[in-house]
Amino acid sequence: MSLTTRQLTLATLDRQLLLERRRLEVAEAVRQVCALQAQTPASPYVALWNRVRDFVPADLDAAFADGRIVKATLMRITLHAVHADDYGPYRAALLTALRTSRLADRRFLATGLTPADADGLLPELAGFLARPRTGAEVESEVTGRFGEHAHRLWWALRAYAPVRHAPVGGPWSFTLPNSYVGSSAAPVPLPEEADTGVQWLLRSYLRAFGPATAQDFARFTRLGRPAATRALQELGDQVVRVTGPDDTTLFDLADATVPAEDTPVPPRLLPMWDSSLLAHTVPGRFMPQEYRPLVVRRNGDVLPCLLVDGRVAGVWRTTDDGLELTAFRKLAKAEWQGLTEEAEKLSVLLADREPTVYRRYRHWWEKGFPHAERVTVSARRAAPGARRSVPATPAPRR
Repeated sequence: MSLTTRQLTLATLDRQLLLERRRLEVAEAVRQVCALQAQTPASPYVALWNRVRDFVPADLDAAFADGRIVKATLMRITLHAVHADDYGPYRAALLTALRTSRLADRRFLATGLTPADADGLLPELAGFLARPRTGAEVESEVTGRFGEHAHRLWWALRAYAPVRHAPVGGPWSFTLPNSYVGSSAAPVPLPEEADTGVQWLLRSYLRAFGPATAQDFARFTRLGRPAATRALQELGDQVVRVTGPDDTTLFDLADATVPAEDTPVPPRLLPMWDSSLLAHTVPGRFMPQEYRPLVVRRNGDVLPCLLVDGRVAGVWRTTDDGLELTAFRKLAKAEWQGLTEEAEKLSVLLADREPTVYRRYRHWWEKGFPHAERVTVSARRAAPGARRSVPATPAPRR
């Protein structure tokens, strides 16, 4: 039996905890979804609010503080929040790609330093980061040996050295200036540890985003097709082949399930860079091709999205008046009702933390979005469990 496009979307929604919020401990929820994009400190919180029933932000604060969840540079050389038990294998899998991405970059090459110079600093760095330090403190520490090149050397090292971001407080556990602390991961894993790490990461990926192609996995991790293909072969009968639309060959865990095609899908307000939008080849399972240029900006910013029936239908942002929901297509009254209820609940979360979250990205709205309907959900009237009706026909703004 071949899986339909709808079934693949439902499979990803289910595994990403987006079909139904589940009552999970936060670290276990993060493990279930493989990794949470964490380029902006608020995003892991909004991501878990979408996925965990009765989510309490303080629980995530505590998990970051006690190290059950680790924030570090991993997939695609970007910041992710991952379960502490996954960090070591993930880093072992990605180390070669992370190291090459920085040490072969013209910004590092322009210093005249060698990879041996950078690698030789790892033992010293481990000792210095036995307690949290800011990036400026690290650069100051190595300036005596590397002078004006200390800044670019640290830029390279913080991508692949065994370091994680240390929580410093603020509304979302992390704030500028970033603070770093060493981890217990080996500076340079053995080759067999790297191979085992790729297999570990692939299993986690399929559990969170499958069924998927080798190319999907390669895109999510930036590991490359050869590494993905080798890991699939090494996993043997833990992985099975599945036929997708147009006879595409997909892979999945042997014990995985796919929801029925008529499973209902609730609305969601996804955070910036939600991993579910970045886990498959372009445009992705949730993203209509025509909306991708609106949601994914040229510099790579992925805007906060409205998800309607499992598909991106618009974007949202905070304003001085509340949460502004912009739809790229005309939505039914019931669809607006569901989105409005979600927005009211999200307003409660943000009110205690950062009511104007993602404010620095408002410039993307300056030119407007074509053919959009727009509704503003007043934050002032938001309350736990509140319900508010929405106009049958929202006033369009173009």
